Amino acid sequence: MESAKYVSQKVSKARWRPVSSSFLQQPEIFATGSWDNEENKISIWSVGNYENSGLEDGFEGDPQLICENKHDGDVLGLQFLDQERIVTASSTGAVTIFRHHHNSQTISVSQQWVKAHHYPCDNAPCTAVVCSSPEIITVGEDGRIIVLRADQDCMAQVIENADSSTIHAVTYLRTTEILTVNSIGQIKLWDLRQQSNSASQILSLSGDRVPLYCIDRHPNQQHIVATGGQDGMLCMWDVRQGSMPSSLMEAHSAEMWEVHFHPTNPDHLFTCSEDGSLLHWETSSHSDMPSFLQGNRNSSVTSRSAMALAGGNQSLISAWLNGDSSKSRLETTHMLPSQTLSVNSLDVLGQCLVCGTDGEAIFINKQVPV
Repeated sequence: MESAKYVSQKVSKARWRPVSSSFLQQPEIFATGSWDNEENKISIWSVGNYENSGLEDGFEGDPQLICENKHDGDVLGLQFLDQERIVTASSTGAVTIFRHHHNSQTISVSQQWVKAHHYPCDNAPCTAVVCSSPEIITVGEDGRIIVLRADQDCMAQVIENADSSTIHAVTYLRTTEILTVNSIGQIKLWDLRQQSNSASQILSLSGDRVPLYCIDRHPNQQHIVATGGQDGMLCMWDVRQGSMPSSLMEAHSAEMWEVHFHPTNPDHLFTCSEDGSLLHWETSSHSDMPSFLQGNRNSSVTSRSAMALAGGNQSLISAWLNGDSSKSRLETTHMLPSQTLSVNSLDVLGQCLVCGTDGEAIFINKQVPV
């Protein structure tokens, strides 16, 4: 089931609220942030089965706005810290923790670092945030990496001159290690225990120094990392091997804004782009799959069976690093009707996918084939 909600603002970020450990639970709450509007907002939505679904504000399962709050500057990063708190990165350089009050269904600012990112005489946009409660890590156009802790006002750690160019995205590699990507096509690995201003490892695209805008790491095989950037290519890296990408795949015809492995079924990956498309990538080896499954590409059985018959994850995962679409090891599916405006953000959890666009629309798909 897919639904679209028009929200009268350009949506820059969309994220599902984490679900409790109950494995079968599907997410119901998500947050969005806006950009390039006269007044930007952070909004909380529900796709739960509301009793009032017969009302004129939408069908059962359509996103319902629960609450919102104004946000100073463009929302450039957004992550849930826990079930109640959401962290945003702003074009003003600020990092803000919002609290969603479940009882009153309101949202308010609970903590803020106003000029976390800055130049000597001006604010610098905070471009991305990643959280592992209570830790919050932010990066910015000023080339700084900042480690914050919720409920502590002071900054826990600052890497002042981490980069001479803009850092566009950050993710955890392990508990004490992070990966960043920058505007000259580099991935940098940082060990936060070393309190050093220099990266412990640098990987880079050869040649043109194409800016990288997004990064995600494989949830089970942490050495496998996916990035995307200005040229729309999907790059797969093995951070244990060398300093160049293991494979490059033509994905989009314009900038790739986000890339996400499915958190529990990482033989599925999703990308979105300025070109208005959202792609679902799936690794599978048809030769390892019984013929009665081969025609059933949209079944959740397919990927799991392929994985079991391929002897666990290993041969499937190598398909990411090989980029082997020539042998049908990699399938791509367009997830949206033909779009014209940028798809800025996506998130996937369980069988639910949400994305936000410059067409002032949120799209929800609650039957993602994973």
